[in-house]
Amino acid sequence: MKKHFSIKARIKSFKYAGIGIYKLISFEHNAWIHCAAIALVTTAGFYFNITKYEWIAVVCCFGLVLAAEAVNTAIERLVDLVSPQKHPLAGDVKDLAAGAVLICAIAAAIVGLIIFIPYIF
Repeated sequence: MKKHFSIKARIKSFKYAGIGIYKLISFEHNAWIHCAAIALVTTAGFYFNITKYEWIAVVCCFGLVLAAEAVNTAIERLVDLVSPQKHPLAGDVKDLAAGAVLICAIAAAIVGLIIFIPYIF
């Protein structure tokens, strides 16, 4: 059976998403590191007056890394819920999710280097 569209339900879903973002930014130490990097890169972007297209790349990298960190955090919490005792597969799942964040962060750093090295030198 098909549900009909509800404005109240959509607003509620945004509220829950906002709570998730708040929890990520407020309680996850790695997210704090990403946010510090975002602040630094944003400052550098304004200082060097990077182009509109460079801003697009930088903002996409910000979103990609923070979204990956949020997914990693969600996976870690879910694994802790379903497997409170140590288990090799649970560890693998957590390691893979953390590895995904690292891949995104490395890619973002490379994009940053490509954009900012010409301005620095």
